[in-house]
Amino acid sequence: MEEILKYFPLLTAEQRRQIAMLDALYRDWNSKINVISRKDIDNLYVHHVLHSLAIAKFISFKPGTRVLDFGTGGGFPGIPLAIMFPEVSFRLIDGTGKKIRVATEVATALGLKNVEAVHLRGEEEKGKYDFIVSRAVMPLPDLMKIVRKNIGAKSVNAIENGVIVLKGGDIKDEIKPFSHIAETEEISQWFSEDWFNEKYIIYIPRC
Repeated sequence: MEEILKYFPLLTAEQRRQIAMLDALYRDWNSKINVISRKDIDNLYVHHVLHSLAIAKFISFKPGTRVLDFGTGGGFPGIPLAIMFPEVSFRLIDGTGKKIRVATEVATALGLKNVEAVHLRGEEEKGKYDFIVSRAVMPLPDLMKIVRKNIGAKSVNAIENGVIVLKGGDIKDEIKPFSHIAETEEISQWFSEDWFNEKYIIYIPRC
């Protein structure tokens, strides 16, 4: 929890309460449905919550923005972002029903009114969104083929509508097809923990 407050000191009392609840909620659900590696649950706040919130360092979504979390798993990055941006609507989709159950139950327990979690494959999603966010779900070219249809034309934010993904390791080959338009940011510029070395945000505007 303190890792989050270190980088986001201006959270409201409600946001702090919600973030503090995440540990017990995910430990409980992880004991029933394995959505986070058993070895990694002790690193929930750095490896999952703070990692998700790197997107909040890259962009401050304006109220009314619509965001699709593609392949959310148990709710990352969608749930931490929904806590951070209560006036932004988040639709979380995943092809695995039990993972969506976890995301749904966690969002309900937190009282998040701006989250809708749906058991759905990306190919089946028909809606239009300002941004698609995703966390290491599949190679970027494959992801773009699926979600291009879901990016809306009208932008209300400081940057153009598009795709924002969290990636790690060697990303050169993945971004090569988009090198003329992709923007890559090192997460280590915002967070000092060693775990964030070679972790990136890749932003691809609507094209």
